[in-house]
Amino acid sequence: MAVPVDEAITGSAAAGGGAAVGAADAPAITARGLTRRYGGVNVVDGIDLDIPAGECFALLGPNGAGKTTTLRMLLGLTPPSGGEMHVLGEPIPHRGRAMRERAGIVPQFDNLDPDFSVRENLITYGAYYGLARRQVEARMDELLAFAELTDRADAPIQGLSGGMKRRLTLARALVNDPALLALDEPSTGLDPQARQHIWERMHALRRRGKTLLLTTHYMEEAERLCDRAAIIDHGRIIACDSPAQLIARHIEPHVVELRGDLARDWLGQGDAAPLAPLTDAGLRVEPVGETILIYGDDRGPLLDAVEGLIGPRYLYRPASLEDVFLRLTGRDLRD
Repeated sequence: MAVPVDEAITGSAAAGGGAAVGAADAPAITARGLTRRYGGVNVVDGIDLDIPAGECFALLGPNGAGKTTTLRMLLGLTPPSGGEMHVLGEPIPHRGRAMRERAGIVPQFDNLDPDFSVRENLITYGAYYGLARRQVEARMDELLAFAELTDRADAPIQGLSGGMKRRLTLARALVNDPALLALDEPSTGLDPQARQHIWERMHALRRRGKTLLLTTHYMEEAERLCDRAAIIDHGRIIACDSPAQLIARHIEPHVVELRGDLARDWLGQGDAAPLAPLTDAGLRVEPVGETILIYGDDRGPLLDAVEGLIGPRYLYRPASLEDVFLRLTGRDLRD
């Protein structure tokens, strides 16, 4: 029988992790003027951050924007070219190893040991934190229940599905009961069911008071999970707030989508003139590939204008964090 998520990880401080920093203590992460140069170019260009303990915070940005480099610097894995930072009260990178003893890392790609079983992966990983086998075994049932892998404890890694491997990687990152959990693209490559399961587990960790720092290309993931998100482009933070406030400040709240053949029929070969009545009505029209997005401040006038010109064949939705992201960072493809 599945164990309720909030009961699966009890918060016992096996390595002095979660108990060391509480929500009422100093910020989990502070950074001032954080910079990283490669070949004379600032890929991270003077970033400032303040992340309270217990917050779920996302670093968002196009490919090459600097978010992964920022994450690596905060974890003491990449030395900064300038600036200063403290993570879990430790100056980084000078005390990076001490900080990482109280942190958990979920890499973008699972790196489980294929020669070991589920249980052996957890025990071996605990040894990297100086945890004796008996210490990991004491929390084994909790970790397996959290990942819903209790009945697969002795299964080889090759026999696990992608979702199971991802859940095990998340449980493995909790073996030292970390105060900070860093997740690099935590749901990349997962099917919708597995993604929802990972999100449920992350919500549970938030309720336990863990500080979560993640990078993601799924704007829905950040919108659902995060207290705040920083959008990074060209190495600088261009916006930082709660998802709801980012939407309220940077984008019209109502959106209509015209897709596929309908969009092609109206747009033609790049000629937006047929849609001029919409712009004349104060709406913003933005062609994106084979989709036309129509933004408005008021739902009623937006739908009236679209139906009057096009008819009922459209999709209406509220604006999302993805709309904000694309408006601030552009729609050009990044490699």
